[in-house]
Amino acid sequence: MSATPKPRKIIPIEPQPQSMYKSEPKVYPRSITGLFQNWRWIMAWLTQIVFYGLCWLPWNGRQAVLFDLDRRRFFIFDFVLWPQDTIYLAILLVLSALALFLFTAVAGRLWCGYTCPQTVYTEIFLWIEKKIEGERPQRMKLDAGPWTRNKLVRKCVKHSLWIVFSLWTGFTFVGYFTPIRDLMAAIADFSIGPWDIFWILFYGGFTYGFAGFLREQMCKYICPYARFQFVMFDADTLIITYDEARGEPRGGRAKTAEPAKLGLGDCIDCGICVQVCPTGIDIRNGLQAECIACAACIDACDQVMDKMNYPRGLIRYSTENALKHELSTREILRRTYRPRTLVYSLAFIVLTLATAWSLTTRMPLRVDVQRDRATLAREVDGGMIENVYRLQISNASEQPHRYRVAVEGLAGIHLNDDSHDQLTIAGADSAEITVRVQVEADSTSKGAHPIRFHVENSDDPAIMINEKTKFWMP
Repeated sequence: MSATPKPRKIIPIEPQPQSMYKSEPKVYPRSITGLFQNWRWIMAWLTQIVFYGLCWLPWNGRQAVLFDLDRRRFFIFDFVLWPQDTIYLAILLVLSALALFLFTAVAGRLWCGYTCPQTVYTEIFLWIEKKIEGERPQRMKLDAGPWTRNKLVRKCVKHSLWIVFSLWTGFTFVGYFTPIRDLMAAIADFSIGPWDIFWILFYGGFTYGFAGFLREQMCKYICPYARFQFVMFDADTLIITYDEARGEPRGGRAKTAEPAKLGLGDCIDCGICVQVCPTGIDIRNGLQAECIACAACIDACDQVMDKMNYPRGLIRYSTENALKHELSTREILRRTYRPRTLVYSLAFIVLTLATAWSLTTRMPLRVDVQRDRATLAREVDGGMIENVYRLQISNASEQPHRYRVAVEGLAGIHLNDDSHDQLTIAGADSAEITVRVQVEADSTSKGAHPIRFHVENSDDPAIMINEKTKFWMP
């Protein structure tokens, strides 16, 4: 007869808190040279020359590009845009979206790798960091070591340069909304306004934080483009690829060794492609959302292949179909012309041409008519019926012009005086006038009747606008 087992004592286990955030190590990109790195710096120089220089370019007595919110005018070279021209802003957004779809479908994330402000400013901040703290091993050693005088000095110099660059970036950004020469003079005599100070610090602070600290975190977690890019990819999209069939199995070997005899591929597993990546990924694991297509891994791998006397292109720009079917460069280019890219291209070209035609042929005159809401109609001396209107006339050119105002649409309709027969408006300015329109009491039936205000440029009769409204007969 077996003994009765003793009951086991149950010891409750305290639940351990689980962190919802995975801390990632800091990425220390290694310096690299090569064809694609040169192109990245060329694009960085071009974009920053445009950004920092365009607001200083004089044009018709003002800066070439100015979004004057106080006067509600947008000056873009010879074009003067008004709030009524917001349709062009909508068209610009549509064109930007089409361009993004087209370039992504053809060549992946080229925008991210070469011209995105986050990428460009991170590259500039990294360049400053390398000049102050040294290359990748020195920076890693400096950060891991204790705080010494040398470390404190280097960190202070680096962050001081970052802050100066960020503030200059914020100042330039505000200079597109406040005339930059006036802004500079206001800073020099300490009369700058609070809103200008706020936006300089706001934009400069974001530049400092994003490019100095967040860096790859912006591309991995914050930027939405990284998340929906794959929707625009297909098997013929040009992406950065690792030729697994050629590179695997990877492994170290002597320079003089023959990989085939060792049962190895061309990848020597040096890890340099990971060290140069600004987001810290391993491209050998396949296409990843964190890849910004900067091609630093291509330059790094090509240099290793040169040293090993292996053919270049173990990591290269290619497509999924090209790797799968071993397509030639000509076949890859021919597959660029496919229904998706052709539709994007056609829509982009048609909308661009239509917008260009609209801008070049648009009337440099704006007229807005509003009725006097206090009185619909009134009888005045002489048995006349009078309606009162407010006309806002905007000169959309940068030269002063004289304008003639007339009214038509009913028998005997006229303005009660000729004081607005020669109205002069300065360039890129507007004027609001009040006009009284009269007709004889028995000239038409009761109710609302359509009429037109005819506004004509006295210097160029081809510039004219007919604006419709209603005349009310009691």
